[in-house]
Amino acid sequence: MAAEEAQIEVDQQVVDNLSGVQRSALLMLGLGENHAAEILKHMGPKEVQEIGMAMASLSNVTHSQMELVMQRFVDTIGDQTSLGMGSDDYIRNMLTKALGSDKANGVIDRILLGRNSKGLEQLKWLDARSIAEVIRQEHPQIIAIVMSFLDPDQAAAVLSEFTDPRVRNDVMMRIATLEGIQPTALQELDEILERQLAGSANLKSSSLGGVKKAADILNFVDGSLEAELIEGIQKADEDLAQDIQDNMFVFDNLMAVDDRGVQTLMREISSDQLLIALRGAPDGLKDKIFSNMSSRAAEMLKDDLEAAPPVKVSDVEAAQKEILSVARKLAEAGEIMLGGGGGDDFI
Repeated sequence: MAAEEAQIEVDQQVVDNLSGVQRSALLMLGLGENHAAEILKHMGPKEVQEIGMAMASLSNVTHSQMELVMQRFVDTIGDQTSLGMGSDDYIRNMLTKALGSDKANGVIDRILLGRNSKGLEQLKWLDARSIAEVIRQEHPQIIAIVMSFLDPDQAAAVLSEFTDPRVRNDVMMRIATLEGIQPTALQELDEILERQLAGSANLKSSSLGGVKKAADILNFVDGSLEAELIEGIQKADEDLAQDIQDNMFVFDNLMAVDDRGVQTLMREISSDQLLIALRGAPDGLKDKIFSNMSSRAAEMLKDDLEAAPPVKVSDVEAAQKEILSVARKLAEAGEIMLGGGGGDDFI
């Protein structure tokens, strides 16, 4: 009996240490192929890829762990589902309670817009080069609207496909100054893309673009391109460039993440990746990382940092961007909170 209780406690710890994506993957495995397939139909490309990779990486799952995840799912649904309420109202109320009205509005618009859009939404299933080819001949304002609709990492990859720096700078400035788009105009754009991509849709409303969107996209581009774009925007509008930089979340900002968040992040990144990224980090951030490791692991990392050969700046920036990408995904899943570069808000 004592052995069984001990095993249950171990399984509980294992489940608690799983990320949200891993728990979702475990749940999908438990539901079976048919039910899991039906759920995946309602997910976007990034979610499908992340859950698929998590499912493929799971091993040595016990029946107890599966039952714990299932029970947690049932409990969560029981706590959150509200019968007799329209789905739109439920989404709005749930996200407003979770994020506050200011932060929830943009998320709500994006969810409801995405649900009703097919032309724009289908772009998310294409690779960056294909998207660039679809929109390359469009007016820069149209390109800016499309880029604002994409997730920041995908938009950054598309931006990198444009080789003319004047086009890149123009598009980024238009994204940063985009305050919204009329529903009829957005519907017309969606219908144009729909015909190109063989889709059909109606659109209600949107609050795409803005300084924060531009900053989010720049967070995902390569360091050299990021510097080039900021410099180009500064030449045209110095205040706008400063606003964008103030809203960017950079590697040094990880110092604002609480200890629990740092520990969660470190479970999702490799030691090799961390070793390279810390080569360009301030001492304060290094100390924060060390303090959230076991003393033995911290000493080993310090020794590795001292003994490691020189690394290209571009390699350090790439490793930092990869870690920031993981951090943003964890933040989007509600598993950590990232202190934004613009002040005391969280993203």
